Amino acid sequence: MKILNDPIYGFISVPHPVVQRLMDHPWFQRLRYIKQLGLGHLVYPGALHTRFHHALGAMHLMGEAIATLRGKGHEITEEEALGARIAILLHDVGHGPFSHALEHSLVEGINHEDVSALVMDALNIEFGGALDLGIRIFRDQYPKRYLHQLVSGQLDVDRIDYLNRDSFYTGVSEGVIGGERIIKMLQVVDDPDGSGVHSKLVVEEKAIYSIEKFLVARRLMYWQVYLHKTVVACEMMLVETLRRAKMLAMQGTGVFASPALLRFLTTRHDRASFRDPAILGDFLKLDDHDVMGAVKVWCDHPDKVLAQLATDLVHRRNLRIKLQNIPWDDTRIAELREKVAAHLGISVADAAHFVITGNIVNNAYDPAKDRIELLYKDGSTRDIAEASDNLGIQALARPVTKWYLAWPRWLAV
Repeated sequence: MKILNDPIYGFISVPHPVVQRLMDHPWFQRLRYIKQLGLGHLVYPGALHTRFHHALGAMHLMGEAIATLRGKGHEITEEEALGARIAILLHDVGHGPFSHALEHSLVEGINHEDVSALVMDALNIEFGGALDLGIRIFRDQYPKRYLHQLVSGQLDVDRIDYLNRDSFYTGVSEGVIGGERIIKMLQVVDDPDGSGVHSKLVVEEKAIYSIEKFLVARRLMYWQVYLHKTVVACEMMLVETLRRAKMLAMQGTGVFASPALLRFLTTRHDRASFRDPAILGDFLKLDDHDVMGAVKVWCDHPDKVLAQLATDLVHRRNLRIKLQNIPWDDTRIAELREKVAAHLGISVADAAHFVITGNIVNNAYDPAKDRIELLYKDGSTRDIAEASDNLGIQALARPVTKWYLAWPRWLAV
């Protein structure tokens, strides 16, 4: 059994030879070269940890959660435990570099969860069906639904790990949660049908304050890190850079890129195309180096728009960005685009790459998708938003939308 030293949890172990084989696979090793927070390091210099880090940490927490539930009398077989570990280990294997930026520029109609599922299917063939149960758990097709909830739910080990890990590497202390206590307080109850098979994950009532802190920490981490306005501005700059490069490449203009990246710049790819093993294989060759290596070369591209976009991103001349609670006035947007067009000597249509508007949504707790329920001593359960006497928790059950407007820092306005 191999032992790994993790900066968050200390020494963690690799629990099974199949898990070790998966970790050694090139598709999983690729996660070493994809930063967990994308361009977040442009705001928080320490945020250089990777999706590889996160996947291992989440797998460790899955083992802790399974041990807790077994200790409370719930039967979880070794096969089920291995399946749950495989599901969480591979839950992010479909992430591309700067994942959300790629999903808005190079690929269409498919997200990283969809790609992860396709990767698991491909790996399962290679591993002779050893991932069958893990895939069923990942896709919520296994009767013991609480195993899926541990992988993907309102209180899954994915969130517990990334909140503490991202907080550690960014230095944003507001994100620290009592993850260990939350896991120790996990419990499983039967669904109302009473079959004992279809069961769900709940939390013992004495964990209510830990859950409250978890939800507040998640909300604060979104505003301070994931949706930090400068991070949003930088991600939009990358999106527009990739869109411009793709537009040029689709028109036949030469654009430097690695062979794998060039495939996605020169042709359109949607959900259906990813079922082609060659396309999936090329996607799984991409990491942060492909993208940023190309962007650095694009700084000298003859296309004025692409060169300016790439240069601003590489030199961290990030867009100025302002947030407000309502959409921005079209007149204001048009005015800024005209000024950019005049400044660079480009068309107003091309200036749309530099003046960007849209919205961001912070939804710390969404009971419509999956509920965090507290288990009381009399066997009853209540949703955390109903049980908490903290009015802020009830407010967190409602999404908050803010509208942004971003424009070049070098524009005199």
